[in-house]
Amino acid sequence: IILENIEYDYLIQDRSIDREQLDEIVDLMVETLCSRKKTIVVAGDEYPAQLVRDKLLKLTPMHIDYAFECMGKNTTYIRNIKKYLLAVLFNAPSTIDHYYAAQVNHDLYGS
Repeated sequence: IILENIEYDYLIQDRSIDREQLDEIVDLMVETLCSRKKTIVVAGDEYPAQLVRDKLLKLTPMHIDYAFECMGKNTTYIRNIKKYLLAVLFNAPSTIDHYYAAQVNHDLYGS
């Protein structure tokens, strides 16, 4: 299901996507979706596991590109990359539109 949702075969053809990093994302998603816990901690907050599963199952290739872009622009030290990446994926459906709108505003009207 995950591979279909994110169009894995399409993504691995993209030269800007590192296949090993994409496989790590898929592994993290599978691990999280298979968790039997009732709640999952994301970015320090505890969420119902079903909410986390629902958000991860909404991810599309566009969200994966967004996650790669966010990770690529980060210049700070990340102590727990697994937790950070889960937070990026969890928040992607809620933040992607505002992120790209802000990028367009910056490019069109910024300095």
